[in-house]
Amino acid sequence: MTIRAGGADEISMARALARAALAVNLGRFDADVIAKAKICLLDFLSCAFEARNHPWSRQAIGIAGEVNHGANIVGTGRLATPGDAAFANATMGHGLVREDMHAASICHHGVVIWPTLLALSERTTLSGARLLAAAIIGYETGAQIGRALFNADLARLYRPTGLVAPLGAALAGSYALGLTEDAATSAIAIAANTSSGLNEWPRAGGSEMYFHPGFAARNAIAAIELAEAGALASETILEGEAGLFAAFRRQPAPAAVRLFAGDRPEIMAVYNKPAPACNFAQTAAQAALRVAREIGTSDDIATVSIRVPEAAARYPGCDSTGPFHNALQAKMSIPFSVAAVLARSALEEDNYADIGDRKILRLVATTDLQSEAGLTAAFPANQGAEVVVALRNGKTVRQHLDNVIAATPAEIRARFRLAATDAIGERRALRLEELVESCAGLSNSGAIATQCRLEPAEQRLRPAS
Repeated sequence: MTIRAGGADEISMARALARAALAVNLGRFDADVIAKAKICLLDFLSCAFEARNHPWSRQAIGIAGEVNHGANIVGTGRLATPGDAAFANATMGHGLVREDMHAASICHHGVVIWPTLLALSERTTLSGARLLAAAIIGYETGAQIGRALFNADLARLYRPTGLVAPLGAALAGSYALGLTEDAATSAIAIAANTSSGLNEWPRAGGSEMYFHPGFAARNAIAAIELAEAGALASETILEGEAGLFAAFRRQPAPAAVRLFAGDRPEIMAVYNKPAPACNFAQTAAQAALRVAREIGTSDDIATVSIRVPEAAARYPGCDSTGPFHNALQAKMSIPFSVAAVLARSALEEDNYADIGDRKILRLVATTDLQSEAGLTAAFPANQGAEVVVALRNGKTVRQHLDNVIAATPAEIRARFRLAATDAIGERRALRLEELVESCAGLSNSGAIATQCRLEPAEQRLRPAS
């Protein structure tokens, strides 16, 4: 499917996106693509459950207006409007910094798509097959627009998730609800008008990053519902003189964007993070773990050298050596993430529990982070890294990874079960996993969102930790 920039005899990019997406059916996708969508849904829910009591999660839940008949806020007994529920659930899903990642668009699509679709599934009956197809469309749309829009310079200023994920989620929701081509076109265009998210937070230490997916999901819901109500928006919002590409990239839109034209849908290029930290810190931290296992103790380390792709070295906060005012800044910092692994011989959430740890900060101070030409050339198809540790005795230990090692489906299911059981109890957690696994055959996918809630009696018995 080819979407061309508008010429005299050509339809707009937004309309062509809508037309191509609305023609999709789940049967066109191989079993492994459907399985990938289901594992991404489980991983999103895992993150939301595990982060439900973090301050930003409680804040997002707290501002959601409760209603008698609405959409579920994951891991709670609260019902809210679809927009408020999507905002809260997206914020929780982002709360660990462990959401799924599409490297080429530098974007977290799932943390916006899933909250949008789950909220809509409780408003309108959607089959599980339609839900999954909609999600795959959402990943594809956001990924392809993001690939064309973003480079390292733009990503230093604007958050990719805030700029392109609303468009993918809006088209996913339009497909899920069976909107007309006109309405789906307007939904994309309205969503593009909401593109936002600034990257000042890594420097200033703010927590607004957690809310970027929340705004994107709520805006996607609003765009869909406005389009349903008959709102008309600028069809040339992508390629126009003051459209998305002109405004943010400061150059014309590409001549063509292709949906599902490659060997594999873009969702297959999404990876699930093994650790709760910035995407660009993942591979270097994994290489550091291999070094840590080889050297035994960090006390003997004299210096640490880290080599990464240019995109990683230049992303805001990734090169930070402190001072660190909160865990989020540490999770963004490649030097801190590597130093924490070397100091603790582990790659886990607890690495960021004490950002003042003297052993970690000593290693951060010795670190040299640089981009490397070979790793840059291989990115984004591969996201490699190298960690070289010089010991006090003169020995050098080097570990190189050509690409990040993603969390496996077995690992994702295991952490889902732990988080879901803690949040909603073992019985509901097991049933929820069954519903996701059998999603393609569900007549009403709203059962998934319903299963994520606490019943009133359970809510009384399970206070926030």
